[in-house]
Amino acid sequence: MMTSTIFLSLLLALLPCVQSEITLIQPEAETGHPGGSLSLTCKTSGFNLGSSSMYWIRQVPGQGLEWIVYYYSSSSNNYAPAIKDRFTASKDTSNNIFALEMRSVKIDDTAIYYCAKPDLCSRLYTELGSGEDEPLIFGAGTQLTVEPGQKSIVKPKLSAFYPPKSSSKDAVQAAVCLASDFFPKDISLQLAFGDKPKADVTRPSVLKPDE
Repeated sequence: MMTSTIFLSLLLALLPCVQSEITLIQPEAETGHPGGSLSLTCKTSGFNLGSSSMYWIRQVPGQGLEWIVYYYSSSSNNYAPAIKDRFTASKDTSNNIFALEMRSVKIDDTAIYYCAKPDLCSRLYTELGSGEDEPLIFGAGTQLTVEPGQKSIVKPKLSAFYPPKSSSKDAVQAAVCLASDFFPKDISLQLAFGDKPKADVTRPSVLKPDE
């Protein structure tokens, strides 16, 4: 009788493992700019998102995995100090989406971001005596790249340099027009000398614009 009771208890404990396939679907890549905002999403299926603990974990290039968010609900969650005041996790249970709203992003936030959930079946085996840390099921990850935004157009500073007057009529003289501190790097100029027709000159810049 005791054996039957233990077997029935184990069978009941294993019932949560008889479930549809769990999937965590994330966009492959996202791009942000310093100081900007963006949202990472994780589309879930195969389990009840509302009653599941969820995680956001990231991996900065050349470093190991870094836990940044544990989230069960708006009143039960925990954030890593580095992102606590800038990132906010949430669940949209009607659409089965676990999201991470990111504000004031930095170049240092460039990383692969994984959403994850506890693996209940493996946790059961752990509680039965393996002694390992709680295992997680991971999404494929979203590569977030935070890069400087494109600079605004900056008009060039123009400086004209004229040759000294020469008494020789045959002397070849040249005037120089220097354009500097402009963006983007290509420039179009109009040159006019006295009553002579204007000349349109389009060139890639000789001098690099200020970065």
